Amino acid sequence: MDYDPEDLFRDDDEDNENEFYQLKDATKELAVYLIDASPKMFMPQRKSDDGKEETHFHIVVDSIVQMLRTQIINRSYDEIAVVFFNTRKKKNLQDLNGVYVFNVPEREELDRSTARLIKEFTYVGATFVSKIGSQYGIISGSRENSLYNAIWVGQALLRKGSTKNTDKRILILTNEDDPFGGIHGMTKTDMTRTTIQRAKDAQDLGISIELLPLSGTDQQFNISLFYADLLGLEGEELAQFIPLAGEKFQDMKDQLRKRMFKKRRVRRITFSITEGISIELNTYALFRPALTGAITWLDSVTNIPLKSERSYICADTGALLQESVKRFHPYRNGNVIFSVEELAEVKRLATGHLRLLGFKPLSCLKDYHNLRPSTFLFPSDEEIAGSSCVFVALHRSMLHLKRFAVAFYGSSAHPQLVAIVAQDEIATPSGQVEPPGMHMIYLPYSDDIRHAEEVHTTADNTPCPRATDDQIEKAAALLKRVDLKDFSVSQFANPALQRHYAVLEAFALGEDEMPQTIDETLPDEEGMSRPGIVKVVEEFKTAVYGENHDQEEAEKSKSSGSDASKKRKAVAEQAAKECTNYNWDELADSGKLKDLTVVELKYYLTAHNLPVAGKKEALISRILTNLGK
Repeated sequence: MDYDPEDLFRDDDEDNENEFYQLKDATKELAVYLIDASPKMFMPQRKSDDGKEETHFHIVVDSIVQMLRTQIINRSYDEIAVVFFNTRKKKNLQDLNGVYVFNVPEREELDRSTARLIKEFTYVGATFVSKIGSQYGIISGSRENSLYNAIWVGQALLRKGSTKNTDKRILILTNEDDPFGGIHGMTKTDMTRTTIQRAKDAQDLGISIELLPLSGTDQQFNISLFYADLLGLEGEELAQFIPLAGEKFQDMKDQLRKRMFKKRRVRRITFSITEGISIELNTYALFRPALTGAITWLDSVTNIPLKSERSYICADTGALLQESVKRFHPYRNGNVIFSVEELAEVKRLATGHLRLLGFKPLSCLKDYHNLRPSTFLFPSDEEIAGSSCVFVALHRSMLHLKRFAVAFYGSSAHPQLVAIVAQDEIATPSGQVEPPGMHMIYLPYSDDIRHAEEVHTTADNTPCPRATDDQIEKAAALLKRVDLKDFSVSQFANPALQRHYAVLEAFALGEDEMPQTIDETLPDEEGMSRPGIVKVVEEFKTAVYGENHDQEEAEKSKSSGSDASKKRKAVAEQAAKECTNYNWDELADSGKLKDLTVVELKYYLTAHNLPVAGKKEALISRILTNLGK
């Protein structure tokens, strides 16, 4: 029986079908970074801001450190491994030459990022040559192939996890575009063939292999010499690879502290079209609000996450109940007993599947029907063969007839109707902008919609003043002037999240200085002070509030400040007068201050310019301190 007993104890506002409650395993990514440590990677490339010469090796290390810092925030359940190849020392389970797997104690070689890993990897660039060593692992006259060994080690590290619910990647970072350039003849052909075959074997196991090439200041990375065959690139992909790879590497260096939803499948659902016909769909989350991570309670001694367990004790005997708990409902002269499974089945209104109800014209769907961000739907043939064919036929028909589908979807806590709207592909000469598919829009119930009143009234039922044509014209001119071109919410980082994760990062890494966070949501004061914007702002203020608005506001503020000052003075005089009616020293010595009311205690505090906030005990303590008791 398909049931979840935890549904009985879950709050109604917890939607286990919501994209926010994603399964950790379903969104996990396993990545192995293969870093070239050959002497060529240590050749100076450029000077840093402090005048020191930087090498490709140190640039890669710094980039991966930044990636590890941000991974804890935006992909906390992903697992990574860092592997160096072309090394003097070797450290790997296969005992292969020229490959060194970097790790720290109490952590598996492929595991989640930790603070200790980040701290130790930060200094690996300074100690690499002395502790691990660099050397060419592919040289003429030798059968050693460090790149082949590195891919083998990476493939072995990615054996954990199923390809159905994890994404597996091997990323190669190198500035050597022809690793077998120093070898000739059959030896080169044989080593090239075996390395490419090793990469294909890994790809056949569901592991994607990516390359992040590093070009020198005087030499461009030539992808065609070797890695085009290893990655299977040709045509347009080959021409666009270097620019796209450069952008990807720059993104890895300049990552922000963001909670990002990766472009991964959220879950797989079944779409029941009619009796006996169902297709399989993958759902993808679009824009979602960025929230801080959930609190994890840890043991104060071992620092291990705590696991909560529920136990039931008999009220009569005090014994621990071993059997499953049952519920009952009084009916007439007896009780009707329900098991947890039966009650869960009674409460289950939806199975989590998507069930088609019918079609309606697109004109029936309004903007205000969209309750929350939609979910993108795309077909999958993994479990139900032919799903893509049915989905494409339905997609084309809905676009041609300008209809949307109405379906039933949801969990036991949130059953609801949804609108399924087909989206056509949008492409430009530079590539695809929007993919073809369908959007699942969550429709409101009737009481979710609040109709705005056509005539707004005040408390005394008199009509509110309406804007004049001149005021509307001035407002339109103001909005046009301050309009942001090509605005996107993705351009601005959440300052609260930036500060939150900066503090956590500094605490976890034991850093003394707190990183500065920039609030990009603050108004652009320099831009707002431009003459054109100042002019339209003043015109709008004059049209709405009148020419003497600033002067009137200043006089009003001055008058209100004066009235408040007079009121505070009157309260102080009244408190001083009432304070003389009590012998405070005698009350303090006899312990009778506690018999006075809070209002009476505040007479003394106000008369002596002391704070009046807090509970009664705090007020008494403040009085005793002032009296020197």
